[in-house]
Amino acid sequence: QVQLVESGGGLVQAGGSLRLSCAASGRTFSSYHMGWFRQAPGKEREFIATINWNGGSSVYADSVKGRFAISRDNTKNTVHLQMNSLKPEDTAVYYCAAGESWGTRGEFYDYWGQGTQVTVSS
Repeated sequence: QVQLVESGGGLVQAGGSLRLSCAASGRTFSSYHMGWFRQAPGKEREFIATINWNGGSSVYADSVKGRFAISRDNTKNTVHLQMNSLKPEDTAVYYCAAGESWGTRGEFYDYWGQGTQVTVSS
C-alpha cells in the first residue's frame, strides 16, 4: 500500500511558477513509477508527466513539455512537479499517482493522491 499526499498548489498569475510535491508513505516508494495528472472542471483527466522508478527516464505531455519538470527523491519518498511559465489553461486539480507499470495512461497507476488545486489567473 502507498498513500500519497500532494501539496504546493495555489493561485498564481500567468507566467508564474509553482512547485508541487507529493509525499508517499511506505517503504517501497522506490519500486513505483510516479506520475502527475490533472483534471479541469468539465474535462477528462489528463496525463501531465511521469518518471520511472529510479528517476532515469521521464515523459511529458506535449502541452507542458519545456515548461514542467518532474523529479523524485527516493531517499525522501517524494516526487515533485516544477511548473514554470504557467498559463490559465493549466488551471486544474493536480494528482500524483504511483504504479508498478509505467505509462502515460491512468490505468497504469494503482494509487492516487487527493489532489491539489492550481489556479492560474490571466
